[in-house]
Amino acid sequence: MHELGIVFHIIRSVEEVGRENRIRRVLAVTLELGEVSGVVESYLQDCWQWAAARSEMLAGAALEVETIPARTLCEACGEVYPTVRYGRTCPACGSAQTHLLQGNETMIRDITVPEDGADASAAESAEAVCAGSGRHGTNAEL
Repeated sequence: MHELGIVFHIIRSVEEVGRENRIRRVLAVTLELGEVSGVVESYLQDCWQWAAARSEMLAGAALEVETIPARTLCEACGEVYPTVRYGRTCPACGSAQTHLLQGNETMIRDITVPEDGADASAAESAEAVCAGSGRHGTNAEL
């Protein structure tokens, strides 16, 4: 079960960002998970529940997963098509000269922190650190 190792890596990454930004508590972590990443979301959630409960910063935090659809490019004709439906053979021309464009990723997209009281300035600091990516979150690829 490599999901446990992935969860440990996510927790270490979030705790590191949290310490750097004086964040004491995380409410949720949003993960982008590729459709063909090989990660089983139900196993990931089970591992998250167990491991996050053991972290002072992440106890009770939710793991939100957003699926990135797998897309493949045919080098022969330039067609971009859904990988899961058609596999490695291009549905437009029948070529096997294809490669995966997206759908194998596992990335932290967002870290949600409380916006009230003493944690408010830490939340703003975390947003500032993450703003360089053009999206709210850490964008750390796992």
